Amino acid sequence: MSARILDGRMIGRAIRNRIKTDVAELSELASATPGLAVILIGDDPASRVYVTNKMKACADVGIRSTLIEYPKDVPAEALIQSIERLNDDPTIHGILVQLPLPPHHDVRAVLHAISIEKDVDGFHLYNVGGLVVGDTIFSPCTPFGVMKILDHARIPVEGRNVTIVGASNIVGKPMALMMMRRDATVAVCHAKTRDLAQYTILADILVVAAGVPNLILPQMVRTGAVVIDVGINRLPDGRLVGDVDFEGVSRKASFITPVPGGVGPMTVTMLLVNTLSAARRFVEQTHGPIPAPVHPEDITQLA
Repeated sequence: MSARILDGRMIGRAIRNRIKTDVAELSELASATPGLAVILIGDDPASRVYVTNKMKACADVGIRSTLIEYPKDVPAEALIQSIERLNDDPTIHGILVQLPLPPHHDVRAVLHAISIEKDVDGFHLYNVGGLVVGDTIFSPCTPFGVMKILDHARIPVEGRNVTIVGASNIVGKPMALMMMRRDATVAVCHAKTRDLAQYTILADILVVAAGVPNLILPQMVRTGAVVIDVGINRLPDGRLVGDVDFEGVSRKASFITPVPGGVGPMTVTMLLVNTLSAARRFVEQTHGPIPAPVHPEDITQLA
């Protein structure tokens, strides 16, 4: 068996083409160009690369992005005040604070300062809690992207055994909640899980977000499983690899995401989806209902 590659770049391109059209339609209908504010603190090279990629993606689809930079020693109060000003700015529809933050910042306080109407990263307590009861405004971008990959490939989730390796607030926990909302049977594993393989071998869908290179080996994966590798790790020789032994596991899996080029592009794409959605919500709340986008929300029809 040789797994089919779930190409996040290709899927993301199809969604971004739709977003570009919808942004243009919104601008024409309501004279409102979606706006995203990105806050970058400090000079971490990886964070700057991520921010640059996000802003380039915005430009490609017509979303206006604004970069706000602070030195790593910026007082916590100044950062909160900056977020509050952006909350009140009608030209800004989404606010993103690039993580991680310097140690003197309370990450929870910073994320909760963002208006739930502008929390396009989906990290506010309201949006995370909404995943439990089905009333979230914005889903966290990475697990949202994983679900769209599965939808695009027409991979069923209902009734399937799903194992998630990694229990972070950003990926693992919201991923589990989103799978449960689709009626999957979910197991969440983490650093203290004993005998990890006894859980991974049962999975029809295996999502790995542990941050450990080549953690998942072929003998840990059921033949025919769908494997979603969220991890991205840089080896000493400079190569980027995921948390899954791609070469070995791809000979057993039915579908697999590559690293790079799998989940990563979808994370950025879902940020664009959320920002467009935030702009539409703002226009409808301030100007009344507007026509729905021409393009269907079901991306399984997109090539």
